[in-house]
Amino acid sequence: MNQHTNVVVIGGGYAGVMAANRLTRRADVRVTLVNPRRHFVQRLRLHQVAGGSAEAVADYRDILADRVRLVVDAATGIDAAGRRITTGSGRTIDYDHLIYAVGSGSGDPGVPGAAQHAYPVATLEEAQRLATAIAAAPPTATLTVVGAGATGIETAAELAETGRAVTLVCGGVLGPYLHPRGRRSVARRLAALGVTVLDGPGTTVTAVTSDAVRLGDGRELVSPVTVWAAGFGVPDLAVRSGLRTDALGRLLTDETLTSVDDVRIVGAGDAVAPSDRPLRMSCQSARPLGAHAADTVLRRIAGAQPEPINIGFFGQCIGLGRRAATAQVAGRDDTANGFYLGGRLAATLKEYAIRSMLKELAHEAREPGSYRWPFKDDKRRQVLRTGRDNAPTTVERTV
Repeated sequence: MNQHTNVVVIGGGYAGVMAANRLTRRADVRVTLVNPRRHFVQRLRLHQVAGGSAEAVADYRDILADRVRLVVDAATGIDAAGRRITTGSGRTIDYDHLIYAVGSGSGDPGVPGAAQHAYPVATLEEAQRLATAIAAAPPTATLTVVGAGATGIETAAELAETGRAVTLVCGGVLGPYLHPRGRRSVARRLAALGVTVLDGPGTTVTAVTSDAVRLGDGRELVSPVTVWAAGFGVPDLAVRSGLRTDALGRLLTDETLTSVDDVRIVGAGDAVAPSDRPLRMSCQSARPLGAHAADTVLRRIAGAQPEPINIGFFGQCIGLGRRAATAQVAGRDDTANGFYLGGRLAATLKEYAIRSMLKELAHEAREPGSYRWPFKDDKRRQVLRTGRDNAPTTVERTV
């Protein structure tokens, strides 16, 4: 009688799909992917959904290995002792190993009125709801976007390119990740699109109403539609399941991505905090983290010792409408430097990167184990050895 190992992956985003596909390297592994949606969502296109210029879904049949069983349901609990998960429909799914790749979504704004009156853009449903609200707003109304990270900048530029008047409220610095040179490139493009940028002291939002935004310096902006793009949060599944997390709710793991509570639970993507030093929330890190999580599980099944992560970055590419972008170059430790590309060339690179991610997932489905991430960050190990804490504090999600 054949012995099979059951591996369940919670979350069907970039990290979860990469992990599920890679697990099929072993013929004796049965892989189940649990995801609340029937279609894959391209998170990097949600601002385009809001602006009405693109779709953001793909068919799982095009990117998921045939051997992966897709269960369209929401995971509601993890019973680590019993090695099973429960779902919203009431079913239970047993596992031998679990990969926790639940991704990220809208965080708690923590600002009076924001949860009731502002429109987040972190999920497909939120982006669609925002698009409906924008279509219903008067054509001459000024839309307000709160948050000057990549998501806020991209949303503001996308809406402005459709002819809408847009105010971008930074709450501090425009593009805090960016090097000053890259920041100036973004500012020039936003100005060309007619976006009013409010940055510096006093631009923190203190309240949101149905038709206005109040700032820390006392100003009140008329805003029939307010977009909230000031950060992300993660689902509380790990917290509710009694697993240890960081302050944001990300699953605490060691450097092999193994939960500090249970050797059979491995994390990947936005909702994991290796050594309490999480990588930047991004599709850039999600795919290699998903691949590494699968490799950790496969090594354990084979009786081998998992390896620590060594994942570096190359920068951040911010779309500025459909015809321009700024590609900020960074060191592999994710520190931005003075090099960047702008204009149409950067926009072409941005679109190529988004399309390539789906192709990577599809290729891994056909040839599990083929995906390789060329960027390494040896500084991370040095920091962990010396105890210095340079962990990224941003929860902005980008390419």
